[in-house]
Amino acid sequence: MTVLHVSGAQVWGGNEQQLTYLINDLDRLGVTQKIFCFSETPLFNAVRELPIETLSSKPLSPYSAEYRSFFANVVKKHAIDIIHLHTSDSVTGYVVTDLIKNLKTPTLFARKGIRNKTSFLSKQKYNYKNIHGILCISEYVKKHFGAILSEKNKKKLVTVYNGVKVEDIPKNAAFKLRDKLNLSAETFLIGNIANHTNAKDLPTLVKVVDHLVNELKVTDFHLIQIGDFSKNTDNLKELVREKNLDSYITFMGFVENASSFLSQFNVFLMTSEREGGPSSIVEALYHKTPVISTKVGVVDEVIEDGVNGFTADVRDYVQLAKKIARFKSMPELSKQFSDLSYEIFLKKFTADQLGKNTLAVYQKLVRENAISKNKN
Repeated sequence: MTVLHVSGAQVWGGNEQQLTYLINDLDRLGVTQKIFCFSETPLFNAVRELPIETLSSKPLSPYSAEYRSFFANVVKKHAIDIIHLHTSDSVTGYVVTDLIKNLKTPTLFARKGIRNKTSFLSKQKYNYKNIHGILCISEYVKKHFGAILSEKNKKKLVTVYNGVKVEDIPKNAAFKLRDKLNLSAETFLIGNIANHTNAKDLPTLVKVVDHLVNELKVTDFHLIQIGDFSKNTDNLKELVREKNLDSYITFMGFVENASSFLSQFNVFLMTSEREGGPSSIVEALYHKTPVISTKVGVVDEVIEDGVNGFTADVRDYVQLAKKIARFKSMPELSKQFSDLSYEIFLKKFTADQLGKNTLAVYQKLVRENAISKNKN
């Protein structure tokens, strides 16, 4: 079997990291792989070190004749059995190319996130008849994405969880957070790893701290927020100043190997309003760091409220704060939450599970395509 991965990603993120995990694991399973991506991008540089043939071009519009020609030639020249689309623009490029070039190749799309709005044209392309399968990284994504699909196309949806390559996760962080921030060993550390995007809803994070301090009178803690700054950062810091919370929150910005700091947190707090995964939750399970989170992405599928973590509705900073206070007052919950969550990680989220489950989808599409050809 020869698989062509297609990605138009020009920046590096969790989705690109997942693609590298998938490539490595499919290679171990004997799958021949090629990738069509744009040259001189972070993904291009990363995959050059992997067991995959890179077929790159300069960045092209997915509507352009040059894109169509390159894409179609790759599929024909390399006798591709499966096309695996990894980005929204790659879906656009595939649909346009297939309409004109008639690729006649089983194709699936990996849906990894949630959007508030979907345009009319986007709905048309995602419902395209020659997208034969849609991989969703959680039941949450499957449910939300299914809302824009026809009843017929909803049958194409299948859940394949993200995976984590355990050997690639640095266990030891570059430094101790308590030492760097001059915090005592007794300080209760609340951690958050998220770039400063709207979907991460970091204002709710600040409101959680405000409620803890000013309503619940919990003050012996410190929240450490790790993630890339953005145009939202100044407003976020201003909110902290307005509420006089500077001594309780540290924004560290981007930190290399952020997940390696998870084990230093007493609890990992996520306040996102939209998520596909996220990978930070899965990595917290691996590091045995207890999780308190809003009910987004994969959270409801891995955290049972009060059993192996705590959850609350989106933007419900009051409940999040109350559950942090409860967790903090019951130290026995820490081991219970972390042990049960680690078991879930081993069952669902290792990279070998990602590879095996994805390969099963590939094999199903190839079988169905063969049956269809025989009927014709």
